[in-house]
Amino acid sequence: MQYVRCFELSNRSVNNPNIYPYNVLQGKSGEVFIFDTITILYGNNGSGKSTLLNILATKLDVKGAEQNKTWGIKDYFSKYVSESKVSYGTAESGTYDLAIPENSRYIKSEDILYEVKKIQQEAILREGYIYERGRLGQTKEEIAEHQGSYAMKKEIKRLQFAQEKYSNGETAMQIFEDYILPDGFYLLDEPESSLSPENQWKLAEIINQAARFLDCQFVIATHSPFLLGALAGTVYNLDREGLQTCDWTELENVRLLERFFHERQDEFRKR
Repeated sequence: MQYVRCFELSNRSVNNPNIYPYNVLQGKSGEVFIFDTITILYGNNGSGKSTLLNILATKLDVKGAEQNKTWGIKDYFSKYVSESKVSYGTAESGTYDLAIPENSRYIKSEDILYEVKKIQQEAILREGYIYERGRLGQTKEEIAEHQGSYAMKKEIKRLQFAQEKYSNGETAMQIFEDYILPDGFYLLDEPESSLSPENQWKLAEIINQAARFLDCQFVIATHSPFLLGALAGTVYNLDREGLQTCDWTELENVRLLERFFHERQDEFRKR
């Protein structure tokens, strides 16, 4: 499913080299993204991946778009958004343009880390509280009766610190599974954060399946060679001039990983 077909960046140029987001996206003025069911944005730090996702999220009014902070008289970010143009996909009947579904969401790496921390802390505090009640001599029946009570909730709120002991990656995977629903347009900013290579493969499979069978569309910013190689979509290399697509095996991060293992191939052969 392709809810969004094309996105044309602002073709306006500004003289001041420090004006955001024009300064981040200079050299790409007026360029057009042709979106696939899965579109991948690759580039080094400062290439504009996150900026592009937030511009797109704001233009489409997708949940999770960041509120722009205006430091001067003019709101240049909103101006850039208004100057950009979007073309929507067309229904199979060809009679109307598709709308952005309600399930759509812009999911940033910091959002996932925040949710991980919140979930972990609540689980740890609850578990520690129950353990402490048992240590003080309460029976299982008394503890069970006390769970969920107002007194327990009030006591947990008073606790301010808990030691992390659950896997960030496992919790992050559960969050992605909860967030990615059928019939949605999803913008993902570096979803590999906190995920092991194995879980990155699993996430890629979730995304591929959602795109293929659940009428979802994705635009994903990533550095991960595992996601770049496993996702079935179109890759834009933002490190190049303009907007150029390429094969994932041409990308610098992937080539670097290839060289790393090639130089150590004798160590694998010893096993």
